[in-house]
Amino acid sequence: MIYLIGRESNMNVSRVPEPAVLSYAPEHYICRRAACALELDGRLDKPFWAHAQWTEDFVDIEGDARPLPAKQTRVKMLWDDEYFYFGAELMENEIWATLTERDSVIFYDNDFEIFIDPDGDSHQYYEFEINALNTVWDLLLVKPYRDGGPPVDAWDIAGLKTAVHIDGELNNPNADNRSWSIEVAIPWKSLLECANDRKRPSIGQFWRVNFSRVEWQVEVKDGRYVKVVNPATGKPYPEDNWVWSPQGIINMHYPELWGYVVFGDDKTTDTFTLPPDELVKWELRRLYYRQRNYYAEHGHYTMDPALLMGDEGWTIQPRIEITSRLFQISAASVDAQSTYHIGQDGKLWQE
Repeated sequence: MIYLIGRESNMNVSRVPEPAVLSYAPEHYICRRAACALELDGRLDKPFWAHAQWTEDFVDIEGDARPLPAKQTRVKMLWDDEYFYFGAELMENEIWATLTERDSVIFYDNDFEIFIDPDGDSHQYYEFEINALNTVWDLLLVKPYRDGGPPVDAWDIAGLKTAVHIDGELNNPNADNRSWSIEVAIPWKSLLECANDRKRPSIGQFWRVNFSRVEWQVEVKDGRYVKVVNPATGKPYPEDNWVWSPQGIINMHYPELWGYVVFGDDKTTDTFTLPPDELVKWELRRLYYRQRNYYAEHGHYTMDPALLMGDEGWTIQPRIEITSRLFQISAASVDAQSTYHIGQDGKLWQE
């Protein structure tokens, strides 16, 4: 029997909900280099964005388990040597916002959110939120909440540029409201602290990225928008969460399910093939969920992969090492030239 060597964890091992994902197929996007400088005004109908493709329309965060969103959301992306650029269009007949102080909990308003995991290990990633007042909340996550990760709320994106354009009128229910759009320019220098080798991506590399739109049910009272309250609870109805790449669970903090943004140039083709090792990583993630849940039920981890894998189809042959409070699950890469590992804290790495 092989045991891990290391300090015992004092964490209370809790269940980790397993996303309802029938097949692993996150969205992808070919992000091309910008052809000119961007002057931000929130509008996306200008030459800067002309050669950038739209993403697919957003879907519900749970994917096919829920109906398609009632309002369209889509995004464009570009990059250059200084910035990672985002342009979002949100169709909306109820344009409102209330929060004006930076680093407020912006999703208490309708908002648009960006999530970025540069190295794809699900730890040390970024979250950005913005409302129609151009108020932002930016934070760094040391690790997902499921793994006990604290958000670093004091972290700010140095050199951040944002702008909002409103096709209608903010906070006026009587206006002819059609949409609001957003431009965001995030400097690489603020993103590289969590990137591999602290370098910006090169042509052909990908980062894990996702977007979320929070939409609350509102009604008009005394000439202003207010959230609709559920009489059974006395609280507003839960918000809708519409995303680019579905999570299979109402939780954005599963970075392993975010989309693949491939950085390219004018010579880069529009085709994308999921690297085979990404499926190896996904199967290790599934075993991580189940090992955590096995502990929550039995009070200890298991070394027997069969107890976690059941009779489902798997492509990996995992090896499990445990102590009373730690585990490590390992599997070979597709070419058998390296090994991937995942531990009880959810971080995945390669040797």
